[in-house]
Amino acid sequence: MYEELKYWYLRDHKLFWTLSMNQIKQLCIITGFKKAKKGDIIYFSSSDVPRVFLLKKGKIKIVSVDENGNETIKDIIEKGDLFGELTLENDKNSNEYAKALTDDIIICSFLLSDFEDLLLRNPGLALSYTKFVGLKLKRIKNNYANLVSKDAKTRLLTFIKDWAERDGKRDGNRIIIENYLTQNDIAQIICTSRQTATVLLNELEENGLMHYGRKEIIIEDISKF
Repeated sequence: MYEELKYWYLRDHKLFWTLSMNQIKQLCIITGFKKAKKGDIIYFSSSDVPRVFLLKKGKIKIVSVDENGNETIKDIIEKGDLFGELTLENDKNSNEYAKALTDDIIICSFLLSDFEDLLLRNPGLALSYTKFVGLKLKRIKNNYANLVSKDAKTRLLTFIKDWAERDGKRDGNRIIIENYLTQNDIAQIICTSRQTATVLLNELEENGLMHYGRKEIIIEDISKF
C-alpha cells in the first residue's frame, strides 16, 4: 500500500513530471515514507544521515538556532514544498530543525546520496530541481531583506498579508485563516519578542482590523493592510 501511495505522491509533484512511469516506480524503491503529528521533530540539520524531504500533507516550520540558543523560524513549509539538505551538501555547521505545525503530516524523503545520483541520471529533473530551489532561496532572501529594512509592525503586517493570500479563505475583502501558529511562532518569524508581537496583535484587534484566535484569524478588510 505504501508503495502505491508513494507512487502517486511523487507522480503528482511537478518536480517529477519529467520522469516516466517506470522511472517513478524505480524512484519509489529509494523513497522513504513517514507520518507525523503536531509537535513532532522531523529532522535536525546535524543528522549523520542527510536527507532531502518532500512534504505531501500538512505544515512544518524550519527553526534556526543561533549560538546563544535563540530560535528564529526560517521558513514555513507547505504541501508540495521541499526541505532538508537542498544545497545537496551536509552542512554540519548549520543548526536548524524541522517541527510539525499541524496533525496528519505526510512526508516522502530521499537519502542525499540517492537524490544526487537521481539528478545525475536525469538532466531534465536536475534542471527542474535547480529552478525549484532557486525560487525557494529567492523567497527566503526576500524575507530576510524585509526583516532588515522594516520595523516590527510593518514586518507583522507584511507577514499576515502574505499568510492571508497564501492560506486564507476569501469572502470579498474579508479573509479567514486557519491558525496553526502561536504568538511565539509569529514573534520568531518577524524576529521580535513575544511581548512585542502580542502588543502589535492586540493593537490590530483594538483597531478592528483583525481578530486573532487560537483556531482562526479573521481579517475584516485585507485592503487596509
